Amino acid sequence: MTRPTARVLALLEILQGGGTHTAGELAERLGVDERTVRRYAEHLVDLEVPVVAVRGRYGGYRLMPGFRMPPLMLTDEEALAVLLGLATIDQAAAEAASAKVRRVLPTALAARLGEILANSEPARKTPEASEAATMLRLAEATQQRRPAVIGYVDRNGRRTERTVHPYGLIARRGHWYVTGAAGGGMRTFRLDRIDHVRLVAGTFTVPAGVTAEPTMDVPWRYQVGVRVRGAADDVRGRLPRGLATVEPEGAEWVRVRLRAERLDWLPGVLVGLGMPFEIAEPAELRELWADRLAGWVAQRDHGLRGQAES
Repeated sequence: MTRPTARVLALLEILQGGGTHTAGELAERLGVDERTVRRYAEHLVDLEVPVVAVRGRYGGYRLMPGFRMPPLMLTDEEALAVLLGLATIDQAAAEAASAKVRRVLPTALAARLGEILANSEPARKTPEASEAATMLRLAEATQQRRPAVIGYVDRNGRRTERTVHPYGLIARRGHWYVTGAAGGGMRTFRLDRIDHVRLVAGTFTVPAGVTAEPTMDVPWRYQVGVRVRGAADDVRGRLPRGLATVEPEGAEWVRVRLRAERLDWLPGVLVGLGMPFEIAEPAELRELWADRLAGWVAQRDHGLRGQAES
């Protein structure tokens, strides 16, 4: 999915907050010019979203009263493209839209996409359709701890077929990789060099002392620690499998630890827990949470004022 398509979704999220928004306001929030805003609004109209252009001094754009998005009907690859596209936009509206999409996805798909988003870089382009299909299949193998047979073409053009125990997916240096055990050792394979994936019978376990998270020869950017008030099993069940470690801390709290290359996806995950939490580290995540919270509150208040004016 391209950045313009992701911004069209972000525009729809803003308009669903209610009220009339001027072209200038929308342009500033989306990071585009007013002419582009008009084009995005026309695109929504083409998709049969009832966007109304209000003329006059206090004019702008609003949705027809009573409109709500219909239930999402997305393929797995389309859902991945939507979430990765939204992740490229540093806007509270895009984060809120991403959280809403995740909430309506099937549980198994949400878990697979959660692992992919956790390990992607902000500047990563959305994968091609074939690469997205490979990514989703390997994410399924990672979640279920199932071996996968991959067809792989190395840098010299040599084609081989290998059996991999995938530990996780990661984006580094502009490419997606799968890491895990293969051929008696830890290996890393670029996804754009994999031409087919086939899950096979059996299961595997991660050896003691080896993290289930992807490993490469570069350090993770962030070490994240969060205290959550709830039972360990409940917290663990609401996080993508293999994403984090959860350990009891006292009678009522648990400590969640994970490593990540980026932080912008975490506020939505923390809200989705539905439990009280405290961010221990890093400081950047505490600041991001404060900014996101302020943005959500401002967006809600703006929507309420807009409904009152309608």
